[in-house]
Amino acid sequence: MKRRDFFKLGMQKATDIAVEEAEARVVEKARQWIRPPFALHELDFLLKCTRCGDCTEACPHGVIFPLPAKFGIEAVSTPAMDLTVKGCRLCDDWPCVRACEPEALLRAEVNDGPAGSETNNPKASTNIELPKLAQVTIIEDRCLPFMGPECGACAHSCPVEGALLWDGPKPRINNEACTGCAMCREACITEPKSIGVRSVVSASRIKAI
Repeated sequence: MKRRDFFKLGMQKATDIAVEEAEARVVEKARQWIRPPFALHELDFLLKCTRCGDCTEACPHGVIFPLPAKFGIEAVSTPAMDLTVKGCRLCDDWPCVRACEPEALLRAEVNDGPAGSETNNPKASTNIELPKLAQVTIIEDRCLPFMGPECGACAHSCPVEGALLWDGPKPRINNEACTGCAMCREACITEPKSIGVRSVVSASRIKAI
């Protein structure tokens, strides 16, 4: 190997390591919030997002809000969803995504029918991949059916077929189908809520965090 190529390879390796370390940091920090539908991987999202607020304004249900300054300069004013308060409706036409001109929220076109056609209804076909927003779990020591009384308040809240299942009177989350929209949590009548929601973050380059 020529001397010049050796140093170029070393610099590229150093750059790759620096990127991996930077992404590991932002991914770890991103566990504190939940991004809107079809957000890019966290580091890519931060590089793309202009903090314009268009997705926040486009959300017809007021689910999206800008992160406050306490989360740091990298994340301040970027959009997030507090699904512990209100669930994402998985709008048929994804207005938040359509409003994002820099494509920090980016939904790949998925055809469901004749060539060139596109379906916007997220519940219309299993061929359309839905975004994974969060991880939802049932907190059994709070959920009424696990303690004896019947409930069913969340029974008709889930917009995704096969995501909320029932073992007799007891609800169960099918994580393979669940998008983490938290509509079941919004419908839950216990206080504190019997359905937990936590962030799921992904990295575009690092394999494990």
